[in-house]
Amino acid sequence: MSTAIAAFLIDCLIGDPRSGLHPVVLIGKWIALLEKWLYRPEDSDRRKFLSGLLLMVIVLATAYEVTETILFLALFSGNSYVIIAVSALLLSFTIAPRNLAEAGLEIRRYLLSGDLGQARFKVGWIVGRDTDKLTVGEVTRATVETISENIVDGVISPLFFFYLGGVPLAMAYRAANTMDSMIGYKNDKYLYFGRAAALADDAWNYIPARLTGLLLVIAAFLLRMDWRAAWRMMWRDAKKHPSPNGGYTEATVAGALGIRLGGLNYYFGQPSFRTCMGDAVHELEPEHISQSIWLMYTVTVLFLCLASAICWRLGGGIP
Repeated sequence: MSTAIAAFLIDCLIGDPRSGLHPVVLIGKWIALLEKWLYRPEDSDRRKFLSGLLLMVIVLATAYEVTETILFLALFSGNSYVIIAVSALLLSFTIAPRNLAEAGLEIRRYLLSGDLGQARFKVGWIVGRDTDKLTVGEVTRATVETISENIVDGVISPLFFFYLGGVPLAMAYRAANTMDSMIGYKNDKYLYFGRAAALADDAWNYIPARLTGLLLVIAAFLLRMDWRAAWRMMWRDAKKHPSPNGGYTEATVAGALGIRLGGLNYYFGQPSFRTCMGDAVHELEPEHISQSIWLMYTVTVLFLCLASAICWRLGGGIP
């Protein structure tokens, strides 16, 4: 069995374990420690940018080299099954389809049972916006937006970089994405210090996001959703998203489901309007959450099949 498929199966069966020893948790602690050492509020904007750039280089190098060292040590077992198992386990730490699915389905269950308060509370775990006054439709929208955008960050991008450069490169991607989530903000503290991390994350996701958009159209066709609207919305609305990459999945999912994403959100009580994507053919309802999860899993399987076929065709075997 290939490493990538084994990693996907591990995630499907076990999910992402909640542990202080999880590689992404350790990467986050390393980022926080480096930030404590390198960030100085009194520094000039240029100095802050260079310090943030240094942090990024150190974190990426650490994630890559530590992963490569673990794989090197696994080689000493002389057992191909042990090597594949270690590789697949490490790769499974970089993807999170099951976690996304479980979070989305839990929120859907609360909505269907009429427990809007608990649904608001749970959706607050996966979004940054204020959630205490969200309606059923707004909770659904927030959940679908999160699942849609994280198809790239949480699934396709790490697998994409695995096929390009193995498990160490996939782990380096996960480190880059973790840095962006921790310091890649456009606020007073991180505008310059986190700029390198934010720009790097955009660059890492540029190709995977567009590839995922195309695969979502195929997934919509296979699932008998509106694939024509998915294609149309991707080209019409993707660039409306504030992220250079996020719109390619959100707009496409919106088209496939016949719903409208984006709109008015509140952050710490302050209104923020994000341009809408998709046409409101249907009112937002909890079932759209499960449909977005089906799209995520179908795209993952499609990508694994496509990448494996390309590797086999090129004569390098299936990694």
